[in-house]
Amino acid sequence: MNVPDDLKYSEEHEWVRVEGGEAVVGITDFAQHELTEIVFVELPEVGKKVDKGGALAVVESVKAVSDVYAPVSGTVKAVNSTLEDQPELVNNAPYGDGWMVRLELSDTSELDALMDAAAYKQFIQEKG
Repeated sequence: MNVPDDLKYSEEHEWVRVEGGEAVVGITDFAQHELTEIVFVELPEVGKKVDKGGALAVVESVKAVSDVYAPVSGTVKAVNSTLEDQPELVNNAPYGDGWMVRLELSDTSELDALMDAAAYKQFIQEKG
């Protein structure tokens, strides 16, 4: 599994890349692998406020429909609208073109509760 060292991870298999006061969010390589072929992504409206742990997006695969949870609280500043026509980008490039949402962070201390790459690798080995 690909687990980049420069990201933070949640127990629900979302990743966060901090860029200034914003958090770019997507699902991990592990999550997309478990879901198999992603056929639809439902993204939130720009301007929506989300709380840590709240539903952020929905991913539909040939296998299941799954919620994507907000790993941190914030306001949706941008969504990756390319995923509407190309949901397979989540499978092909989960940490690149498959990103989902850009959040303006409302509480940067919430980042401290997320796992680093080493902890996330151990987490998926133990729990999956």
